[in-house]
Amino acid sequence: MSISAKDVKALRDQTGAGMMDCKKALTESNGDMEKAIEYLRKKGQKLSEKRADRETKEGVVIALTSDNRNKGVVVRLSCETDFVAKNDDFVDLTRQIAQIALDNMPADLEALKALPFGDISIGEKAIEQTGVIGEKIELSDYGKIETAAGDGQVVPYIHMGNRAGVIVALNQEGPELVDAGKNVAMQVAAMKPIAVDKDGIDSSVVEKEIEIGKEIARKEGKPEEMLQRIAEGKLNKFFKEKTLLNQQYVRGNKESVSDYLNATSPNLSVTGFVHIALG
Repeated sequence: MSISAKDVKALRDQTGAGMMDCKKALTESNGDMEKAIEYLRKKGQKLSEKRADRETKEGVVIALTSDNRNKGVVVRLSCETDFVAKNDDFVDLTRQIAQIALDNMPADLEALKALPFGDISIGEKAIEQTGVIGEKIELSDYGKIETAAGDGQVVPYIHMGNRAGVIVALNQEGPELVDAGKNVAMQVAAMKPIAVDKDGIDSSVVEKEIEIGKEIARKEGKPEEMLQRIAEGKLNKFFKEKTLLNQQYVRGNKESVSDYLNATSPNLSVTGFVHIALG
C-alpha cells in the first residue's frame, strides 16, 4: 500500500525513529499507526538483546531541583558513543526523564524505570530508543535528595557538558546561598568526596584504612607500639581528602569547605549530596 509522507512524519514525531525506519514500520503494519509503533518497539527489544553485552560509558547526566528548592534529582541515561550523547534529542530525553523523576521522587532506579513515559514505562522507552538510535541505551543511575519545607534547600550543578551532575543539600534556605551551594557542588564534581564528613563513612571502610595504615608503617620498619597512632594519623589525612566538609576548598586559600560555608553564613553546612558521573 502507499504510505504518505504525512504518516511517516507523524510516526517519526511520536517515536523519534528515522524516516526510512518509520516508512518500513508503516509498510509492514499496513499503515496502522499503533501497529507501526509496536513494530518499532519490538525492533528495539531485539536490538537491545543483541547489544546487551555492549558497554555504555557515554551518555548524559542531568541534575534538576524543584522551584522551591526543597527536592532534587540526578539521572544518567547511558549510550555507547559520544556522538549519540551530544545529540540534542538524547539530551532532551534525559531531561524529560529527570523531570518525571523530580515530579514523582521514586524510591530507587527500578522504581524510576517503572514510571510511565507516555503510554509506556521509562524502562521500555530506553529499549525503544535502542531500536531508534541503533545503540544500547539504558537508564543506569539515579539519586535524589529531599528536604522539609523551612529546613534547608537543594542546589544543582551540571558539570562538563552533561558528563556529571551534582545536587547538594544545605541546612539553610535563601536565594543568597544558592551560589555557595553551587560552588560546593562544583567541589563535589571536581574532588569526588565519598561522604559529607567522617560520620558518613562506613565503619568497615575506617577499619580497612586503619589496617592499611598499620601495614604501611610496619613495612617502613616502625615499632609495633607506634602502629596504631601512625595509622590514626593516616586516617585523619584520609578524612581530609575524602570527606566534603574537611576537604580543602578548591576555590579558596587553604580554607576547608566547612570554613568557606561558615564564612558565607554562620553555621551553614551540607546535609547531603548526590554525585553521578560518566565512566
